[in-house]
Amino acid sequence: MKKTIKVLIVDDEPSILMSLEFLMKKEGYSVFIARDGSEALEIIEKEVPSIILLDIMMPHVDGYEVCRLIKESIRFQHIKIVFLSAKNKEADIEKGYLIGADLYVSKPFSTRTLVAKINTLALGIVSN
Repeated sequence: MKKTIKVLIVDDEPSILMSLEFLMKKEGYSVFIARDGSEALEIIEKEVPSIILLDIMMPHVDGYEVCRLIKESIRFQHIKIVFLSAKNKEADIEKGYLIGADLYVSKPFSTRTLVAKINTLALGIVSN
């Protein structure tokens, strides 16, 4: 069932991209990766992922802007957004939720906890 769930991982840090891609594929998701917000928006347009793991601080278009564009679009607003960010001040987290994030996970994070949270989000997608 997870194979039908597309996960887009957006981060400008290659080691994070690789490890998250490995984890999500191991969980059985169909995985796409983007190295910045512009690339992410192109992939979202083509693939329409169900879940996006999104860094905030990236070149070109930052994660906040990507999230805002997704949530403003009727076509994409159903997409679940998980911010993965080193920005862990209360104001940063609050801003993330205000613009539409479904989850905000501060870096560094436990991969086991992250996978559990993604699986929980995916369950909500499958049951809808």
